[in-house]
Amino acid sequence: MGENIYIFMVVALGILAITDLVVGVSNDAVNFLNSAIGSKAISFRTIMIVASVGIAFGALSSSGMMEVARKGIFNPGEFVFEEIMFIFMAVMITDILLLDFFNTLGMPTSTTVSIVFELLGASVAISLVKIVKIDGGFSDLGTYINTDKAAEIIFGILLSVFIAFTIGAIVQFISRLLISFDYKDKSKWVESVFGGLAITAIVYFILVKGLKSAAIFNGGLSDFVSSQPELFILLNCVVWTLISYAFATFLKFNVYRLVIGFGTFALAMAFAGNDLVNFIGVPIAALQSFQDWQASGIAPAEFNMSGLSAAVRTPTLLLLFSGIIMVVTLWFSSKAKSVVKTSVDLARQDEGEERFQPNYLSRQIVKFSIAAFENLSKVIPASLQSKVDKRFVVPYVYVPKSKVQDMPAFDMVRASVNLMVASVLISIATSMKLPLSTTYVTFMVAMGTSLADRAWGAESAVYRVAGVLNVIGGWFFTALSAFAAAAVIAYLLHIGKAVSLVLLLVIAATILLRNYISHNKKTKVIKAEDSLRKAESSSIQGVIEESADNIGNMIKRSNRIYTNSVNGLARHDIETLRKNRKGINKMSKEIDDLKNNIFYFIKNLDESSVGGASNFYITLLGHLQDLSQSLEYIGTLGYKHVHNNHKKLKYTQIKELKELDVAMEELFEGTQEIFQARTFEKIGSILGQKDELFDLVSDKIEKQVARTRTEESSPKNTTLYFSFLTESKDLVKSTMKLLELYYTEHDSTVEPARIDKQ
Repeated sequence: MGENIYIFMVVALGILAITDLVVGVSNDAVNFLNSAIGSKAISFRTIMIVASVGIAFGALSSSGMMEVARKGIFNPGEFVFEEIMFIFMAVMITDILLLDFFNTLGMPTSTTVSIVFELLGASVAISLVKIVKIDGGFSDLGTYINTDKAAEIIFGILLSVFIAFTIGAIVQFISRLLISFDYKDKSKWVESVFGGLAITAIVYFILVKGLKSAAIFNGGLSDFVSSQPELFILLNCVVWTLISYAFATFLKFNVYRLVIGFGTFALAMAFAGNDLVNFIGVPIAALQSFQDWQASGIAPAEFNMSGLSAAVRTPTLLLLFSGIIMVVTLWFSSKAKSVVKTSVDLARQDEGEERFQPNYLSRQIVKFSIAAFENLSKVIPASLQSKVDKRFVVPYVYVPKSKVQDMPAFDMVRASVNLMVASVLISIATSMKLPLSTTYVTFMVAMGTSLADRAWGAESAVYRVAGVLNVIGGWFFTALSAFAAAAVIAYLLHIGKAVSLVLLLVIAATILLRNYISHNKKTKVIKAEDSLRKAESSSIQGVIEESADNIGNMIKRSNRIYTNSVNGLARHDIETLRKNRKGINKMSKEIDDLKNNIFYFIKNLDESSVGGASNFYITLLGHLQDLSQSLEYIGTLGYKHVHNNHKKLKYTQIKELKELDVAMEELFEGTQEIFQARTFEKIGSILGQKDELFDLVSDKIEKQVARTRTEESSPKNTTLYFSFLTESKDLVKSTMKLLELYYTEHDSTVEPARIDKQ
């Protein structure tokens, strides 16, 4: 290959680096944003400004970390320039695809894990190619790969999961015992001591973890912290405690907000300073490799890359440019917000809609934990248990239903502990030169503190545990898929060279574009006709008025679903029926969400309306569920029939179904108009059509009975047709019951008002 292909590869790696920065920040923003956003201690704008400054500061101090990509996983002296470029290209293509995949799902994963295993997979693949050429054995792999370092990283990451979760839970439990949930009413000295300890831990973390490779940290301060860490920590504790006391007493400033601001800055800076290598370390190493090879005049397949072992400072302009991209991404990435939401939702204090479904393992873990807790409770004295329980009682605060979404997911004490513990653990590991993932540590600390805070109650434990297992499983999936994908891509590049490179880049660009378009569709604001809204009114009149839009929307969707079921069967179109089932499942889930909201709905009712409004709403949801179940059965009937390649319906059957569809369409459209226009007095005219519709269905059934006796030859067609008709009859019943409910209740609420006026 000529020099041009390597210039193209360097340019491509530069573009991939920018893309990787974007997807990387989208993923890792959860590390430093979840505590501040979840607690709502400071405004979102302030959080973003603090995090942005931290990122910019950290990016400029990250030069020393770039050595990991150059020589941390493989021994560069064993490879030539051509092979190194294949390894670097494979790593970057794999990395952006993997991270984008997780971001699209809204799941946090470890960028450290991904880059390490991608480097490992790609270098192992090229190493095996070299070993095969010289008729070597698998044992020769140790010559090319830094196996000790790789094993150390893997062990460190696995250990950090357990340690972070455990320490987070213990520290939060002790903090809550001392401070309780009434932290605002505690003495100023309690707040000050907590602030002093927390800020000291975070400051030490900034200096040891965040700035250890920065030039400004070299010299007197660095020597002092290294030689006398105990004295440095003690002095900080005293100074920050006094500062916290001054803030709390004289300025009336909440010290917990100060801790959260410091912690957000520290973790953002550490992320940029230490994880920047995960995104641009490989492209920078490739650029420097290209410059060395170009100056040598040696063939790319012969130029030895031992020069990568030397320490080289990364140009400050490149670091500054990377920092700018990261800050811009942080402000504008919708995927970053969805990843943060996953972490916050799993840690929130209150109940609500759960994103993850329980699985066998989560159920068994919760079951075992409950049994263990019950056994432990028998040993602990009842008086001590009572005292502990009082410290964990969350004060009741009335919040209007419309304001629930504005409430913090957890309080400032937990947010402060999250940031403090994550800071301490990462700084300790750094000082011991133990590799770990900031994503692992921050996420598992947040899960540990939420468990200690009793946020995982009987109502939510299986869902939260399932969510944690999903995220952890995702990290391990990252490791395996990163290794395998990078190895395959590196081998393809070795075989196909320029052709493989172009094809792989086109495929990667296509996948990224498709994911971007798909994610945008999902995150657009859902129109009213596509979703059912929770009732928030506190009286029966309000519920009738408010739920009318829900009914109108559901009837409109029911009309579309029924028609699609008939058309899909008529055309034997499996794709139409498959999409139809998705629409039915979406509607069923929304109705389930409304039913799950009954508890909060009843809590919000006026005393005078409790009986009438609650009975009306519960009955209404029952009718809606009956209606959706009929549609679900009808949709499944048609889908299974066509999916199993059974005989098509006969022309006469299709014609009769279309006649029934027209009648149902008239019913649905008339009902929709009534609810949209709020002309409930017109419901009586539609109720009068009930017998006509029943007679129509009965007539179709009689005709099918006659056909079955004389000409019908397909048992499956007969079963399908009868089932479709009888379920259509049930669908009419559910719709009529819904109309009767509104007709009766509307009359009972309107008539008294008319009498009063007279």
